Amino acid sequence: MKQGRQRHLRQLLVVVAVLLLLPAVILLPLRWLPPPFTAYMLRVQLQAWQAGDEGIDYHWVDITHMAPCMPLAVVAAEDQTFPFHRGFAWVGLRDALVDNLNGTGDGLRGASTISQQTAKNLFLWPGRSYVRKAIEGYITLWLELLWPKRRILETYLNIAQFGGRVFGVGAAARRLFGVSAAQLSRNQCAALAAVLPAPDHLNAAAPSAYVRSRIRWIRQQMRQLGSDYLAVIGVAG
Repeated sequence: MKQGRQRHLRQLLVVVAVLLLLPAVILLPLRWLPPPFTAYMLRVQLQAWQAGDEGIDYHWVDITHMAPCMPLAVVAAEDQTFPFHRGFAWVGLRDALVDNLNGTGDGLRGASTISQQTAKNLFLWPGRSYVRKAIEGYITLWLELLWPKRRILETYLNIAQFGGRVFGVGAAARRLFGVSAAQLSRNQCAALAAVLPAPDHLNAAAPSAYVRSRIRWIRQQMRQLGSDYLAVIGVAG
């Protein structure tokens, strides 16, 4: 009986170890290889098939083939401490947690860094539960350990949803503006960054008053940060 319990305990420990190391096993090759799809893309693709509609629009574009304003616009809009934190913006996380416990603000979404959003988009499901945030945090730790900042930002720019079934800067530039990712203007870069909080409801090509106000704010932040702001992580301005 005792030997049986020890065997089951060892088996359980092996399973736990495999689950804990699984993110690292998947993330390590993705440091160099473009992900063929993400959890978010798969969800949207399945919904499209169920509705009998066309699939997602996604193709990978190296960050060197994007307009220099695009990485800066996304950092200015989503996570201005990105070059310097190790995956988490602790002050923002604390404030978001307080807001969430008090029932005010948009706490769980507001606490996410670009690293966390990349982890979420790659592997996880929509929602704002603490269980999902905990898993997201664990994957983020591996992401920051195994990938350089430049790769995290490049991946985020390629897998973020910019509207409907459009994923990544390459597809968004072509579908929404009729240009390549390298030809995006500063205003178009800011417009794409402006819709990231709600890409299913906001349109970068036909911006609402809210999106236009976001564009103005993002462009102001881009000017204040400066074109060389991302040089520290190897991204040209």
